[in-house]
Amino acid sequence: MQTTTLTTVSISHHGFAEKLLQPESNHHLLISTQAFQPGDVVSKFDAAEVHTEPSRYTVQVSANKHIILSPEFLQYINHSCNPNVFFNTTTMELTALQSIAPGDEFTFFYPSTEWDMAEPFHCLCGSAQCLGIIKGAKSISDDLLNTYQLTDFIQSKRMQLKD
Repeated sequence: MQTTTLTTVSISHHGFAEKLLQPESNHHLLISTQAFQPGDVVSKFDAAEVHTEPSRYTVQVSANKHIILSPEFLQYINHSCNPNVFFNTTTMELTALQSIAPGDEFTFFYPSTEWDMAEPFHCLCGSAQCLGIIKGAKSISDDLLNTYQLTDFIQSKRMQLKD
């Protein structure tokens, strides 16, 4: 069996991270340039823009508040069903969920911030717990969501449904 390694090209450096491009697939990713331990604050973030509707580039903060991230390069953190970072939209901090070594790709669980995604997609993360299709927290069982760290907004939406 032959394996193919995709080429990556460095696009930009941002202190703790480097933005890469895989030219063959036009896929962007953000990799760590330093080590982090679980619970470490990787970065603070803020809203560069605020929208009332979701898009593929926003992070949901509340029912009608979706933000474009600042710093902008954080938008290149891709999805994984086994994430290593979490966007805490209450403290506006990106925190490490597991040990991250230099060269590791930063990934987060999109349904941890998104209730009903604007653009559902087929997940290709390859993790043992891959969900296959990612639509948002609304489409995932409580038992499974309980295994992830979720934003206060997603937790409150879940509680509303139980009442």
